[in-house]
Amino acid sequence: MVYAKTWTLKKHFEGNPKINDFELKTVELPPLKNGEVLLEALFLSVDPYMRVQAKNLKEGDMMMGQQVARVVESKNSAFPVGTIVSASPGWTTHSISDGKTLEKMPSEWPDTLPLSLMLGTVGMTGLTAYFGLLNICGAKSGETVLVNAAAGAVGSVVGQIAKLKGCKVVGVAGSDDKVAYIKKLGYDVAFNYKTVSLEEALKKASPDGYDCYFDNVGGEFSNTVITQMKKFGRIAVCGAISTYNRTHTLPPGPPPEVIIYQELRMEGFVVYRWQGDIRRKALQDLLQWVSEGKIQYNEHVISGFVNMPTAFIGMLKGDNLGKTVVKV
Repeated sequence: MVYAKTWTLKKHFEGNPKINDFELKTVELPPLKNGEVLLEALFLSVDPYMRVQAKNLKEGDMMMGQQVARVVESKNSAFPVGTIVSASPGWTTHSISDGKTLEKMPSEWPDTLPLSLMLGTVGMTGLTAYFGLLNICGAKSGETVLVNAAAGAVGSVVGQIAKLKGCKVVGVAGSDDKVAYIKKLGYDVAFNYKTVSLEEALKKASPDGYDCYFDNVGGEFSNTVITQMKKFGRIAVCGAISTYNRTHTLPPGPPPEVIIYQELRMEGFVVYRWQGDIRRKALQDLLQWVSEGKIQYNEHVISGFVNMPTAFIGMLKGDNLGKTVVKV
């Protein structure tokens, strides 16, 4: 008999999520059927998209999310006991899977890398950076790339891939500590948008404008950036974290005449668009770059499943350098 602890949405968020919007429950899991495995969570991910997707849940539903887990009981020969996988059962310590959506840890995974990177730099957030920059923006050597939320889970990888591809990279973050961090990652220019005029700082960083803009923030920030895009500039709309907790009307969008006459291309994307061989190749690239030290990473690790809501709330406030993960 196995009991799982789960975090459910007790009350829909109004503005910033609060601890009492969540409820911790204990659920008894049924015995395994043939073809099934029992998973025990090792690390769980908290990500900005959960703030948006939670609107689709009913009160009482379990929070969604990805985790790195170990198979602790198996009736599926493809996943023997001890197998490490990434899975998306939600905010739960234990879950049952038929194996169809599980992804095994790569066989070439070095012992020196933490398994939690399967949730971050060599996982969903790394893939988001990879495809957003290379496939949506189509960044090329010699171009200038702007990244906001540049010290976050996605942004910190975007800038490093852009440098590997020969781009000039300008990073924007929300604290002096974060600016110092992204400078260590190799950003050519970095500044704290809270202590400067954003418009003037962007012009100073790249007087000729920007070829590519990887947007994690949205809102008024992006309206300012878009006026400084070069002709035929490309914008990858990954997120809009500045707007997720708003309780009032969103600001107007960017000036249409700028988009028209600069002939800009804006495209939103979700990382699950890319599957199969192209996804495997991206993961191989990311793992190789991290293993060779070409991409650095930082994890904001919070211990204890009981602290899932705290980790989530802190991530939305920007408490993290790099990827936020919860260690069970």
